[in-house]
Formats: sequence, structure tokens, C-alpha cells
Amino acid sequence: MKHIKTLGELKASGYQPKTIKEEIRDNLIKALGEKKNYFESIKGYEDTVLPQMEAALLSKHNMIFLGLRGQAKTKMARMMTNLLDEEIPVVAGAELNDDPFNPLSHYARTLVKEKGDDTPIEWLSRSERYYEKLATPDVSVSDLIGDVDPIKAATQKLTFADERVIHFGMIPRANRSIFVINELPDLQARIQVGLFNILEEGDIQIRGFKLRVPLDIQFVFTANPEDYTNRGSIVTPLKDRIESQILTHYPKTVDLSKEITKQEAALAKAQEEKINVPDLVATLLEEVAFEARQSEYVDQKSGVSARMTISAMENLHSVAERRMLINKEKSTVLRVSDLYGIIPSITGKIELVYEGELEGPASVAMFLVGKAIRKKFEELFPNPEKTKKQGDKNIYHPIISWFRKGEVLDLNQDFSEKEYQRALNAVPGLAGLVKEVLPDVSREEQFLYMEFALHGLAEFSQIGKYKLEKSTEFKDIVSGMFDMNQMNFEDDEEQY
Repeated sequence: MKHIKTLGELKASGYQPKTIKEEIRDNLIKALGEKKNYFESIKGYEDTVLPQMEAALLSKHNMIFLGLRGQAKTKMARMMTNLLDEEIPVVAGAELNDDPFNPLSHYARTLVKEKGDDTPIEWLSRSERYYEKLATPDVSVSDLIGDVDPIKAATQKLTFADERVIHFGMIPRANRSIFVINELPDLQARIQVGLFNILEEGDIQIRGFKLRVPLDIQFVFTANPEDYTNRGSIVTPLKDRIESQILTHYPKTVDLSKEITKQEAALAKAQEEKINVPDLVATLLEEVAFEARQSEYVDQKSGVSARMTISAMENLHSVAERRMLINKEKSTVLRVSDLYGIIPSITGKIELVYEGELEGPASVAMFLVGKAIRKKFEELFPNPEKTKKQGDKNIYHPIISWFRKGEVLDLNQDFSEKEYQRALNAVPGLAGLVKEVLPDVSREEQFLYMEFALHGLAEFSQIGKYKLEKSTEFKDIVSGMFDMNQMNFEDDEEQY
């Protein structure tokens, strides 16, 4: 309809104006009837959050998403633009996206009155009808609602009694749009009070001006429930005016979490093509997040964002790519030891309780990786604590005995594929263990599982594992402890 340029042409076309909430409701009804999912990339909410959100939109409600960080609250709000019409008509040059049939601003009202059907029309796309503001303590009433502009009064020779001296804030300028306020509790109480009448009555008050401006806005707010006590609160009258409150949550299964990470990780094309990501490594990565969300060292009130695993997956690929480039190889497979490359992604994404701070962020991150390995090892291999009574028949006996003889395996993180395989093949019984317990493992991933078996045995204290600056060292646990005492626990070697 962009060919329509005047109000008269718009009337002749039969166009019927709608409020934004009616517009969203009608488009959602159509989408549900056609079984079209505009929120397809939001995974894990199909039976929980999305039905509640759709019910709120059908009810023409303003809403608030309550949830810990990294639960796709803002992403869902942004995707609501898919439920808007492709374009809507506005009075050309008007600052409040004025509906030609119901102009709000002084400029638009005057223009329509003077020109009538010749009033010029512009078309506003759905992408231009989304506004977002992060609530911070320094946000002012003038930022959100507006203020008197003395410069405008002076240049246009207007008195301060003339409404044209008003400079409108973000909310009035978001008329006929979706307006999102993130982290609502961070907004000062007096600023929240300024939202009361906008939500309920459409009135705005600016420096003595009491204007009846029936703004047409779909409000969406987001908040972390813990912010109510940590940093601020949502004032009760405002909360009462937000009709629907929707609780979000983290992925409930590892498989779902893997889907989200794969979808959201920003990988270079070369990384996707040349780096093989075995399911074992992808699973271990997600298990680290699941362990963190129940760890006694991590502040559970702050949550563990899904962004942690996304950043970690990107780091994993980069660690493997670096090794591949150093060794001038054309492709590579992710290794268990590559997981230590995600430590920076973990330490920057979790908040620790007092006990965790005492341990230190890096130590907690290593601990979480170890817990994830132990859990997965128990699922794939026999429990070493239950098999050690079998003596020589113990499936792990050849491996453990080799280390007890004083042998040491040093897996350098920069080993080429050939060096990596040669090092693992040096451990007797390791390849046989994988073939016996996991006969269906492909040849390409066989060495990954051989390495994983060593890490698993170390987590069950059957052998020692020590993280050095550039490698992971496996040795007999007793001799390893003796060596550590001899070295007075030097900083370049840490047992975990």
C-alpha cells in the first residue's frame, strides 16, 4: 500500500485503523490457525512460556517476563515484531507516529485540520516499531516521558503555556509500537510512578502540562526476580497495572540445551566445516552448565546464563582451530582436554558465593568441568569403585597398573593428531577398554573416548591428573601426590 500518499487515498482504499494490541491479536489468531510459529527459534518454552505469552497477547495485555539472566526474555520481546503488520500509515513528519484517522500531536492535528484529505501519508515498517530501553538508576522522567524544551520555546517564540514547547520522551515517540523496558526493578521508584497513568489511562504530565494523550503501546517489561531484593523493586501499583506476569526458565534437558547452543553460537564458516564436534564433547559442555546451576560454590540467585555455554562453544572451536593451524592440519576433532579452553567463558559468566570466592573462579570452573566428566563417565563406563574388587579381572587393571609402575602420560594441548593418537596408544589396555565398552564408537572418535576414559578414571581417583600450563599430565595418584609435596605445591601444577 506504499503507493498511497494522502489521507484521501487512504480512506478510499478502505483501510481500517487498529490499535497495536488489536493488530497483534489478529495476526496471532491467524498464525495459530495456520499453525505458524513466529517464535520457532525459542526452544524449550513450547509447553510453558509461549502458551502463556500467547494468551496474554490474545487478552491484549501488557506483560512482564520474570526470570534469571540468559533465559531469552529480551529475545522473545524482539520477536513480537513478527506479529505486527508489515507496515502502517502515519502522518508524514509527525513525531508520535500519528494515526492519520486519530492524530495525537499538535503538529499532526493541525496538519490534518488544515489539509484534510490532502494530508501527506508515510508508511512505517514493523522493524521501526520496536523500542527498547535498559532501566538504569540514571534514567529520568524526561528520558522516558518528556520535558519542556526552553530552546524550542525561544527559537519558535512560544510561551511555556503552549504544548508545542514539549520535547517528548521515548515512550510517547513509541506510539503504535512495542516498548520494552529491561531490568525494570533498576528503574527508580519515582520513575516507575510516572508509568502509572500511561499504562492505565493514557495520561502524561510534563512540567504542569496535563495532556490527554491516549498512547497506543504494547508494553513488555523484563526483570530478574532476585532483583526485587538485590538492587530494587517494582512498586506495587505499577506491578498491579501489568496484567500478565510470565515466568521463564532454563532448558530442562541437556539435549535441549545442546540445540540452543548450536543455534546461537556464532561460528566462522571455516570452524563449522573443519572442526568435528563429537556428541560427547557437546554433552560435556552442557553438563558443565547444569552442574553450575546446582553447585554450592555458585550463587544460584544470579543464575547461570545460557550465554555461558554459547560462549564456551565458540571458545572450544577456537581452541581446536588454533591447534589445527599450528600443526598445519586441514581438519581436527574436539578433545576432552579442549574443555579447559572454556575456563574464561565460565569464570566470566558465574557469580560465586563466599565459599566459591575462597576457592577462586578458575578452581571452581575446573571443579565444574571435572563434575561433568565424572557424571558422563558413570553413564558410559562401569563405575571404577565397584570394579576394583575384581583384582586382575578389573576392566581398568591394565591401565591403572601401567601408571603404578611410574609411567607418565603428558597430553600437550598443541599435539598434532598423530602425536595425540601415539600418546594415547602408549597406554596398555586403553584402546581395548573403549572397544569393549563402546563397540559402536567410530574410528574418528575412538581416541576421544580413550582420552575421556583417562579423565574419568582420574575423577574417580584411580589415577592422578594434573593440569600444567600447556598440557594435562596423567600419572599414578600416589606418586603424583608425593611429587607435589616435593615441589611444595608449585604454582605451575594444580591437582583437582
